[in-house]
Amino acid sequence: LKLALIGQSIFGQEVYNKLRKEGHKVVGVFTVPDKNGQADPLALAAEKDGTPVFKFPRWRAKGKPIQEVVAAYKSVGAELNVLPFCTQFIPMDVIDCPKHGSIIYHPSILPRHRGASAINWTLIQGDKKAGFTIFWADDGLDTGPILLQRECDVGQNDTVDDLYNRFLFPEGIKAMVEAVHLIADGKAPRIPQPKEGATYEGIQKKENAEISWDQPAAALHNWIRGHDKVPGAWATIDGQVVTFYGSSLLDASVPPGQELAIKGASRPGLVTKNGLVVFGNDGKMVLVRNLQFEDGKMIPASKYFSADEKTALELTEEEKKMAEDIRAIWKGILSNVAVIEDSTDFFKSGASSMHVVRMLEEIKQKYSGLQLQNEDVYMATKFADFIQMAVRKFRGEDKEEELVIDYVSKNVNNMTVNMPYQCFINGQFINADDGKTYDTINPADGSIIASVSSASLADVDKAVAAAKEAFENGEWGRMNARERGRLMYRLADLMEEHQEELATIESIDSGAVYTLALKTHVGMSVQTFRYFAGWCDKIQGATIPINQARPNHNLTFTKKEPIGVCAIVIPWNYPLMMLAWKSAACLAAGNTLVLKPAQVTPLTSLKFAELSAKAGFPKGVINILPGSGGLVGQHLSEHPDVRKVGFTGSTPTGKQIMKSAATNLKKVSLELGGKSPLIIFSDCELDRAVKMGMGAVYFNKGENCIAAGRLFVEESIHDEFVRKVVEEIKKMKIGDPLDRSTDHGPQNHKAHLEKLLQYCETGVKEGATLVYGGRQVRRPGFFMEPTVFTDVEDHMYIAQEESFGPVMVISKFKNGDVDGVLRRANTTEYGLASGVFTKDISKALYISEKLEAGTVFINTYNKTDVAAPFGGFKQSGFGKDLGEEALHEYLRTKAITVEY
Repeated sequence: LKLALIGQSIFGQEVYNKLRKEGHKVVGVFTVPDKNGQADPLALAAEKDGTPVFKFPRWRAKGKPIQEVVAAYKSVGAELNVLPFCTQFIPMDVIDCPKHGSIIYHPSILPRHRGASAINWTLIQGDKKAGFTIFWADDGLDTGPILLQRECDVGQNDTVDDLYNRFLFPEGIKAMVEAVHLIADGKAPRIPQPKEGATYEGIQKKENAEISWDQPAAALHNWIRGHDKVPGAWATIDGQVVTFYGSSLLDASVPPGQELAIKGASRPGLVTKNGLVVFGNDGKMVLVRNLQFEDGKMIPASKYFSADEKTALELTEEEKKMAEDIRAIWKGILSNVAVIEDSTDFFKSGASSMHVVRMLEEIKQKYSGLQLQNEDVYMATKFADFIQMAVRKFRGEDKEEELVIDYVSKNVNNMTVNMPYQCFINGQFINADDGKTYDTINPADGSIIASVSSASLADVDKAVAAAKEAFENGEWGRMNARERGRLMYRLADLMEEHQEELATIESIDSGAVYTLALKTHVGMSVQTFRYFAGWCDKIQGATIPINQARPNHNLTFTKKEPIGVCAIVIPWNYPLMMLAWKSAACLAAGNTLVLKPAQVTPLTSLKFAELSAKAGFPKGVINILPGSGGLVGQHLSEHPDVRKVGFTGSTPTGKQIMKSAATNLKKVSLELGGKSPLIIFSDCELDRAVKMGMGAVYFNKGENCIAAGRLFVEESIHDEFVRKVVEEIKKMKIGDPLDRSTDHGPQNHKAHLEKLLQYCETGVKEGATLVYGGRQVRRPGFFMEPTVFTDVEDHMYIAQEESFGPVMVISKFKNGDVDGVLRRANTTEYGLASGVFTKDISKALYISEKLEAGTVFINTYNKTDVAAPFGGFKQSGFGKDLGEEALHEYLRTKAITVEY
């Protein structure tokens, strides 16, 4: 089609570029005159291509079309007018002139929010859905027939910029091109707008943006964010107009702060370390991050009572060079300004929001370590102020304020542990959307540790949206690999710094013996993050020689790219370590994540969320959702915006996840159940085999995915082996997991203890010999005696199914029957781990080749390391945790071929 584009801005420029790329001929561009000597982006693109450009200040005078303007328009011979973003009134002579008429982009779901401030009103009125409409222009105000519409969810703290950048801008461009295609193909509908639900709101101006305080907090928040950044919601404080920016609902206890009287508000605000807290008439709170005064100066709201200019920094030679480089960038943008003085104001000199993006991107090209946001420019509009702010950022000063966290605190293990208990979504701890909670229980005594937020489907959607935004548009997606590694190292350091607190929380929440929690649960988690932090800048593709068709030359290479939003679902046996095994590889690869901890052990995951925020991870990169696996885990596994699921848990649940992941063919890795065989030959070092065999079964109370589910002991040493095991069990101390001398703590939760007792009853009924244990320990809590069964035959339930507890299942095998015991060891649908004890290295290696398991231990057991891949075969799952192979679970490979 021959098109006339009527409009302006980067949006108009992108629509223009896409339409030309799709083969349409733009016969004329009609846009606004240059401002301060600078052409509109749409005009710049068209002029560069040689497309005729017309810059009319207006199309009408005294309500009538200007004939010279209309004649100039008609001279291009357009078949369709495309109005992507237009602030001028276009006469109907022009609208109706082309063969196909005119189509207009409008940023609301018409007929709702007709008028010029549609996005603002979408937020002001608290709409749950936003979107845009492309419609056929008529003589009404946004009343023409609908051609197509698209919609998106509105997040609780979304601003106009959030909606525009995430959805209205990128999807709007695609939709404008799609609309033109539909018209060209003769398939474009004309759907009359319904009368029901139609609204019209006027342009929001500064004078009518004053905040009315007699409203609920949600309405205040909607009013503030609906006016952010233009025109700005305001109130009178200390006799002057102060504009509010960056609001969010604050779902926590009232934080400490200094009172601030606000005209019209029945209750003073509070200036806190995180910003200004204001109150709705329902007693709920809104947090405001930034304030702007009448002179244009913007400050963090937390600095209201110390808002004087800081003492000017003395710059180093390197910083002076950086300042001059930035001065040159300002000069390139503000070409109408002869000299960039310290007093030069970026916006008063003619710059607009699109120039903010350009300036920050140019600075980033020169100084990749300087992380600046759009908001930084609005808070320091004068050159001297901007340089001071940039230098402070460059030095690592002016970091984000500490999180607002409502803790459950307990004095335990000779320390005070502070435990977050809310969902962690987009960098904030918040209650579940529906307010539901559940109790997490201390298995040592059955007492309630905390009431924890139980995430809802709405929370899953919010968390996935936050992770997607962080990946696609946030700082994380732009961050270089080495900086990503630096954040991970910092997080590992913080975990190590808090290792005793983490181990204590792990112990009271999961029943892990404190010394084991400190060394393994927490210690290996720290090692895992450090290991994968080192991988961040070493992820590489390859160059590939291909067959070239002469005389052409080709270069083919591969890139390893992050997948996107990953869902991670972890079990309750090693809450923090399982988080680390999956999350560290996921983050090192550059993905964002939504993690669901086991419902019964959420607390170390939430503490980890706190530490990740303190380490400086951008908002949305890490999200933690405690709650039901059937609800949260299920929704994550079928969510269309999740591109990868990493799961550790039971085989039946793993199968269900695979089915759900098929909805959008997610990448999946599964570490599932096991029934790991341990073969002990008579030529072993017996005392070592006894010690290691007990560790293989009773380590972490038997709640161990690779636990030796079945021991095969050669006949000649069988009785002695059993006797020595029972002797050692009798020496084990069962008790308080926080007692440093305890060997064996409580099972994780009551339902699991009951399942284990039933497992033992089944073994006895089937004819196995219960040599020791099999009973609950008579004391408060969920303690079980270490248990030993012998005379276990291959057909028995306890020979085939995992106990996931402290139950040793022993079967004899005939002396010298290597191949026979191998057949029995492999007669299982599981294949997670296995082991063999023998002094004969040839026999050991033969066994290791034949065992169908992802890990084989020889003369040791439970020896995992962050550098060694870990994962199972058969119904124990697929994919690897740990080692370099784990990275590939969270990467995709792109092949690129260039002809030259």
